Amino acid sequence: MNSNPSGLTKSNPKQVFITGGTGYMGQRLIAALAARGHLVRALARSGSERRLPAGCTPVVGNALDAVTYSASVRPCDTFVHLVGVSHPSPAKAEQFRTIDQVSLEAAVAAATEARVSHFVYVSVAQPAPVMQVYQQVRAACERTIQASRMNATILRPWYVLGPGHRWPYALIPFYWIMERVPKFREGARRLGLVTLQQMIQALHTAVENPANGIRILDVLAIRAAGKNLSVESLSVET
Repeated sequence: MNSNPSGLTKSNPKQVFITGGTGYMGQRLIAALAARGHLVRALARSGSERRLPAGCTPVVGNALDAVTYSASVRPCDTFVHLVGVSHPSPAKAEQFRTIDQVSLEAAVAAATEARVSHFVYVSVAQPAPVMQVYQQVRAACERTIQASRMNATILRPWYVLGPGHRWPYALIPFYWIMERVPKFREGARRLGLVTLQQMIQALHTAVENPANGIRILDVLAIRAAGKNLSVESLSVET
């Protein structure tokens, strides 16, 4: 990835508020943003602050309750929401509703109150033949963001490869074949695999290049962030 695709310098940092900062992507994104000179505040439950990486200001609160942290969002201009049930599976349908959806609604309320100018959310590729409730909840979350009228970037990965998430590497030959069969090409690309590094690169590129309106980044756009290409040029406005 271009080391400075947006021309930002440490004298022109973004102020970013992150929920889910102690998680799989959150810890790595905080480190990446801090290394680029951005000012990061990260939400954590009481007692979990120590799990946040260096380079951010901890904010103690409950991701399911905007009242517990909304006053700490200002003066951030960017809000990145990464809260979600780990290792999603059909057995966790109720958790998707009570954690993923409720936390997103709280985040949108807090961001709106703070007049954040850009909201970033990790959704999921859709449609897909499995994980129906997960897709339904994430689609509902996208509608909540759209209804807020905030400028927003919504990333739609399917499966993120990385530490502890490596078994789908065995499917790469299958994807290679499907992407070359016209009948299956679109679905194979929409539900393709992305790496954790590509996700982090796409997220911090989105932070540094705020959307105007609603911007959707599909799997191909997320992958592009790892190939020194502009994510902005591959985004789809809705």
